[in-house]
Formats: sequence, structure tokens, C-alpha cells
Amino acid sequence: MDLNIEDITKTVIKFCSQGADARMKFVLERLVTHIHDFARETRLTTDEWRAGLDWLEACGRICTENRKELITVSDIFGLSTLVDEINYPKPPGATQGSILGPFHTTEAEEKANGDSISHDPNGEPLFVLCTVKDTKGNPIPGAQVHVWEADSNGEYDIEKLSHSGPDGRGIFHSDDQGEFYFDAITPVPYPILCDGPVGVFFKLSGRHEYRPAHVHFMFEKEGFDNLIT
Repeated sequence: MDLNIEDITKTVIKFCSQGADARMKFVLERLVTHIHDFARETRLTTDEWRAGLDWLEACGRICTENRKELITVSDIFGLSTLVDEINYPKPPGATQGSILGPFHTTEAEEKANGDSISHDPNGEPLFVLCTVKDTKGNPIPGAQVHVWEADSNGEYDIEKLSHSGPDGRGIFHSDDQGEFYFDAITPVPYPILCDGPVGVFFKLSGRHEYRPAHVHFMFEKEGFDNLIT
């Protein structure tokens, strides 16, 4: 079969449209179309194409159970935020959602209100008091809240070679007044891990690698939309 720059896209779409799943057909059709259009628009060179493949391969190689390089790639390209906005649009008056990020784990332990989530002796103590409310201002009792933050060096527990259990994270539940509270440390700004492909991207794009100081919260309760912020 002779293919040229004009008819290759239609041919590949035809090859990828033989499955029974209509949604998969549609997604693959649009994916192939946009990738091919990108190559045509930029007049992508063979060397650039190869460098891109090598970069993606490096992303896969560096990934581990706790090192989610491809999630970080999705985050820095804004794709994670866009998908979240498409799938979980917030009504007026609701807290804006954020992305889960690569450092959430299922290791967090259940905590009672007033407990501490951090064992970092060098962190500046911080008392956190929060109230969970609906868009009308009514308190929401019984909401499950996952909390996680980095230590005073800007590192999360799972990044450390000495990691042996959860630290800087916990699971709380709002009380009858919709409140939950705990001891933590004041968060600090920290750089995204730059010893791998993401670091290469930052250098090439001239983008800095720092994130502002923050604490992660994830709220869940039956009958309510989940919120990550």
C-alpha cells in the first residue's frame, strides 16, 4: 500500500476503527488526527520525533511504585487540570478543584481530630482548623478527608530512601459541626523532582521547577461530589 502525507491519516484511522467499542473508536480517531496534524503543522523532523520517543521511554523507565513520572508529565502540561475541569465542573460558590498529584498514597492512617500528621522535628508547628460546608454554607458532618504534605525539606515521605511508613499524611472525619482539626508543620515551597525527564523538559522550556507551599486535601462523602484542593 502506497501512503502519502495526505492519505495516511485516513488509512490509520480506518485500521484503528475496527473494534466494537464506539467510544474507543472515537477517541482513537481524534488522537490519530491531532497527532498527525501536529506533525504536519510543525513539519516535525526525524531527529525531533526520535528525541520525543526517547524522552517518553525515559519517563517510563524512571517510574516506580512511588515515582509517578508520567503523572507529573500530565500535570506540567496542564492535562490533569483540564481533564479534572471537564469531568468535575464546580457550581458557583464551590471550592475550585485541584489535581491529585503524584504523592497521594493509600498508606495514610485514620486519625482522630487533634492528632498530628507530622513527625518532622525541624518543621514549624502548625495547627490546622477547617470546616466543611456545602454551597449554601451548611456544615457537612461525616466527610472523610485525606490530608498530605511534604516535610520541612520539601520532601514527601514516599520520596525518601528511609521510608518505612506514612508521615505527613492522615485521614480525618468532620464532626457534627463539619469541623476537623490536626497538628502539622507549616508547608514550604519545594522543587518538582528534576533528576529525570521532567527536569530535562524544564531546562529546555526555561520553566522553573518550584511549587508554592501547600497542603493537600481530598474530601469524600456519599451524595456529594469529591473535591481535591
